[in-house]
Amino acid sequence: MTVEVYADERTRASAVRQRLVQEIRKVYIGNTETVDLLLIALLARGHVLLEGVPGIAKTTLIKTFAQTVGLSFSRIQFTPDLLPADITGTYVLNLRSNEFTLRRGPIFANVVLGDEINRAPAKTQSALLEAMQESQVTIEGDTQELPQPFIVLATQNPVEQEGVYVLPEAQVDRFLFKIVLGYPTFEQERQVLGTYNTPLPDVSEVLDADDIKRLSAAAEMTYIAPPIMDYIVRLVQHTRSHGAVLLGASPRASLALMRCAKVCAFIAGRDHVLPDDVRSLVVAVLNHRIILTPEAELDQLGVIDVINECLAAVPYSHEA
Repeated sequence: MTVEVYADERTRASAVRQRLVQEIRKVYIGNTETVDLLLIALLARGHVLLEGVPGIAKTTLIKTFAQTVGLSFSRIQFTPDLLPADITGTYVLNLRSNEFTLRRGPIFANVVLGDEINRAPAKTQSALLEAMQESQVTIEGDTQELPQPFIVLATQNPVEQEGVYVLPEAQVDRFLFKIVLGYPTFEQERQVLGTYNTPLPDVSEVLDADDIKRLSAAAEMTYIAPPIMDYIVRLVQHTRSHGAVLLGASPRASLALMRCAKVCAFIAGRDHVLPDDVRSLVVAVLNHRIILTPEAELDQLGVIDVINECLAAVPYSHEA
């Protein structure tokens, strides 16, 4: 990709970001920063875990996002009796040909909504691991490639609620972001009431699959200076030495933070990463990768508190 083409794609990405927010706001009433994070995850080829209580439009946000990016969409409603084959699919006997043919599951889509993912036990949740990491699934020994681009957008209820399971650590680490969605503000909730019982406006497609692949490749060319890479490593390593942390973030978190910072700069129209790009993404990238000690939890110290302490303790330095 030439410098001129990269500059054109960068300018286009900034315009796409604005249009995407405008289209989604026609339907979704909430924080627009969440839309930015979804776009960053899509271009960084990652997956997103959205946590929040029922009834705050998590599913509406994801379905609308899939519409605006022009990708195929499927929904998996996770329940305690859901089986792995219900997600990946299975071979069934075709009585006409007397042969087994593959009946593909809902995982074969560009955007997969895993609704209330933590309502299913670990065995079923593990069916997503290969798909999220390798963009493929293995069904009865046969490997099937998933359509590209591919992103899992999973919702979960807080673990304090009844009937939910804690996600396995290996699966949680596969999510690029964890976005915690709170209740709407007074103005937002009042707007929800004002739009009740009115037809939803049409949402236009802003991108298609080829656009996403091209923008994703261009975003990888965004320059990140050695001092900023040092800053990322020092931040992540500080989580491992913090006194309140039982298990800190892994090197996968460092890679995720670098990839996302590049995309963040790219959709902002810049050809280089700033320290503020890193800082703006630290909570979303790290808040599901850190496990606190029992003593810290008893002291009511939260993961975000620890991340903020790490940000304060690790300043950015211009020296490489």
